[in-house]
Amino acid sequence: MSRPTTPADLGEDPLALERQVCFALSVASRNVIALYRPLLEPMRLTHPQYLVMLALWERTPRSVKDLSAVLHAEPATLSPLLKRLESVGYLTRGRSNADERLLAVDLTEQGRELRAEAEKIPHRIVERLGMELSELEQLNSVLTRVIAATRRTDLDTALPE
Repeated sequence: MSRPTTPADLGEDPLALERQVCFALSVASRNVIALYRPLLEPMRLTHPQYLVMLALWERTPRSVKDLSAVLHAEPATLSPLLKRLESVGYLTRGRSNADERLLAVDLTEQGRELRAEAEKIPHRIVERLGMELSELEQLNSVLTRVIAATRRTDLDTALPE
């Protein structure tokens, strides 16, 4: 049962572009990802591939199903990323020994070694943004709550009335 809420006061013009959360998130996302591009290019990574590598540096091997869940991405979206990462020698894909129904993704030695170079990236991004680390941590926390809220909303809309 949901609790009753009072409508939020959205001001005189609820459609003002600068007040839209979707607009701010879209522009911020594009701009932040653009900061990563020159740092990732020497590593032969795109930003989506970098996210896959981050998940694999946390734990490997991982199933495609697990990667899909942790990255909030469809397996069909991950497939071309994984193929590209395999073609540059950063990972391997094969059937899981524990469960042959699962496709396991594992880092190669080259993929493991790439982590040392990647460890420089977060520091350089913080420098380029010119913001306090505490602000960025707070932003990350708020965005994580937004992600959770949108996932709850997805579940709510999927339920029959």
